[in-house]
Amino acid sequence: MKQLIQSLRNGETMLEEVPRPQVRRGHILIKTHRTLVSLGTERMLVEFGKSNLIEKARQQPDKVKMVLDKVKTDGLMPTLEAVFTKLGEPLPLGYCNAGEVMEVGEGITDIKPGDRVASNGPHAEIVCVPRNLVAKIPDTVSYEEATFTVIGAIALQGIRLANPTLGEVVVVSGLGLIGLIAAELLLANGCTVIGFDFDAQKVALAKEKGILAYNLAEGIDPVQTALSLTEGIGVDAVIITASTKSNDVISQSAKMSRKRGRIILVGVVGLDINRADFYEKELSFQVSCSYGPGRYDEEYEKRGHDYPIGYVRWTENRNFGTILQAISRGQLDVKRLITEVVDLPDYGQIYGNIGNRQSIASILRFPATADWATAVATTSANNKRAIPAGSSMIAIVGAGNFTKMTMLPALGKLNANIKYIVSASGVSGTHLAKKYGIAYSSTSYGDVLRDPEVKAIIITTQHNLHASMVIQALEAGKHVFVEKPLVITEGELAQVKEAYERENATIMVGFNRRFSPFIAKARQLLGTEPGLMNITITANAGFIPATHWTQNMAIGGGRIIGEACHFIDLVTYLAGSPVTEVMANALGTQPAQQADNVSILLKCANGSHGVVNYFSNGHKSYPKERIEVYSQGRVLVLDNFRKLEGFGFKGFSTMRGGQDKGHQAQFAQYLEALKTGTPPPISFDQIVNTTAASFAAIKSFLSGEKVYLNRTSLTAIEQEV
Repeated sequence: MKQLIQSLRNGETMLEEVPRPQVRRGHILIKTHRTLVSLGTERMLVEFGKSNLIEKARQQPDKVKMVLDKVKTDGLMPTLEAVFTKLGEPLPLGYCNAGEVMEVGEGITDIKPGDRVASNGPHAEIVCVPRNLVAKIPDTVSYEEATFTVIGAIALQGIRLANPTLGEVVVVSGLGLIGLIAAELLLANGCTVIGFDFDAQKVALAKEKGILAYNLAEGIDPVQTALSLTEGIGVDAVIITASTKSNDVISQSAKMSRKRGRIILVGVVGLDINRADFYEKELSFQVSCSYGPGRYDEEYEKRGHDYPIGYVRWTENRNFGTILQAISRGQLDVKRLITEVVDLPDYGQIYGNIGNRQSIASILRFPATADWATAVATTSANNKRAIPAGSSMIAIVGAGNFTKMTMLPALGKLNANIKYIVSASGVSGTHLAKKYGIAYSSTSYGDVLRDPEVKAIIITTQHNLHASMVIQALEAGKHVFVEKPLVITEGELAQVKEAYERENATIMVGFNRRFSPFIAKARQLLGTEPGLMNITITANAGFIPATHWTQNMAIGGGRIIGEACHFIDLVTYLAGSPVTEVMANALGTQPAQQADNVSILLKCANGSHGVVNYFSNGHKSYPKERIEVYSQGRVLVLDNFRKLEGFGFKGFSTMRGGQDKGHQAQFAQYLEALKTGTPPPISFDQIVNTTAASFAAIKSFLSGEKVYLNRTSLTAIEQEV
């Protein structure tokens, strides 16, 4: 299928061939008929992409600070690689979609195939959208009119925050698409509406709709005009829909407001506020958040948990429905806002000169048919290499940050035979497939499982998908490399163990730290008989909001299961012995399951001790990881996988180098094992032991008691380690 994307590196807009998305639980698969080009938002993205690096940095000073912090901790080259990789990512364009339902996911009962719907889907022939971001289109509303649903909801949310009453005077500052819709909705609400803009065409259209509109390009003073129209009292509310870096708009809004007036910011303007303007009148100022309550709430948007109507009357989905009803009843006339309708292949007519376009609303018309393929071939003359026919190959499932920033660069240097990359939307996967010479981009895990040429599958999806995907891969006879963690519950661990014992395929988990050249050097220095040791690992992991998916126990499993497992594995590797006892404490008197300030005391079968301090309350400028090993009167200290220092070692004091956490060495060893048919470099028993120890850590800090691990096969594991 075809989808419009934009490069953040150079601002180029492209019509890309990508695999169509798969319908998912709680989602709706939609065949697009029309989309609305949000000229303001999309112009901003295009202009940002076309700006040079210095201009990009000036526009995002907060991101510059993050880059500088990363340079201090990770070094210059890794930081530059991360920045350029981010800028190279494709950005799907569009969020005003109208089309026909093709399929509905599990749990959807109120929408069926064939229904006409509006959504915030992108400019793509087929889109997959969560239920709460989809609304049915009334029979009397055309697809073209329905494309205004999302933009209209943005305007409506600003009005709801302003809370206008019949007879009030409201100013709309900025008569672009959102401003014109807001003004018309205010008229329908019984308000007197004053509008200001610099565009004569938009002012003329506003006047036709009954708005008291004024062209600021003619030198009109908006403050004096508003005061004059209200007999010096001032307006009841101002809704700012303009887009400008100037502080004039916010200042003028305050000056034209009556005492205790309301100012709502929907657009983007300079916000240097004069305290006196607001203080003397006791003005209220509020920023409106997009479509309404529920926006950016993953529980509402992605997982479909609606807010009770008795407590939250107007959610973003209910705002969608309100706009569609207003269009259906003739209270909102959007037909006159349409400047042009362009066929999708001719998208360049809109985007080619988007910075200078005078259009109010541009509509993209989509073809009647679309390609249903879940995989597209991406091998071409531009690929770095061709895939040898008939060779055993790898498939990658997941195209997130770890895949693009760490895994694919490592596999690329090793010339790994990758046939597929599977991603949810198809956009990121297709981009990475072209960049790394991968033959196919797919959105279907089934494509990979059914392909006899695929020998191994690398899974880098969200953690709650790991167990089921691992089991399906084993049952299909595929070897599996799964990025940590293996599973997120003990029940899943039992299921994976059962499948592993039943099927004839291997499992490897990405515990990469043990493969670092610094750790290899440490093992060499400690010798073949290092004796008992104390190991202390401190991870300055950094703060992640409680709303992040990794903190959700049902999806990410929390950071101890999802991340601290790395360091538990490293303790067992350095000690040469599996974990038998776990005692953990979490910060606070009543820690939750997803606590991420935890000290974990590990006792190994051979008597060695490990302490893993996993903290999220430190400062970014401090190194992320520090490892100390105490053994036989000697000490090793590894600082952030960049410098290893030895104390008491004859002939060794320091090893320095670029940060290397072992990813490339890990994949090199794994690929060699696949090639030779030998077992993976980490045995399944070791993986199970580390996984069980991470579960035990949570049990321990919740109960306040030590947890003893099952000692079955520990002797065998000890010999393997």
